[in-house]
Amino acid sequence: MTSVTVAPASAATAELLAAFHRLIPQLSSSSTPISTDQLAEMIAAESTTIFVATKEQEIVGLLTLVVFRIPTGVRAWIEDVVVDESARGHGVGEALNRAALDDARRRGAKTVDLTSRPSRAAANRLYQRLGFVARETNVYRYEL
Repeated sequence: MTSVTVAPASAATAELLAAFHRLIPQLSSSSTPISTDQLAEMIAAESTTIFVATKEQEIVGLLTLVVFRIPTGVRAWIEDVVVDESARGHGVGEALNRAALDDARRRGAKTVDLTSRPSRAAANRLYQRLGFVARETNVYRYEL
């Protein structure tokens, strides 16, 4: 089995932008494609890290980690985890999440939160296996 490499994105390359355009629709059918400038803005943001999973020199997964300070401490949030359909079940999601958790820990985060739709059964099993615990909470969203 070919190993998966995970590293933070360092530049808004054409290859990375193409990967976003290929992978994000596998996560959300309602999202609009991002531009090179938007990708560069995310990569440059101090609080945001885009983790890129590569297998056999192809980008097969993405994860966004946001680390931020609030009055009660440093917190982190994982968003937009997506693994290419062709690479699922091969440890890509686990490698992405472990890299994000290690980075959040290194940056002093007390907790790491994420949400996952119940229909994403395999992803939910992975999160539980990694030690994430479902919280009894209400999640609210306000559309702007």
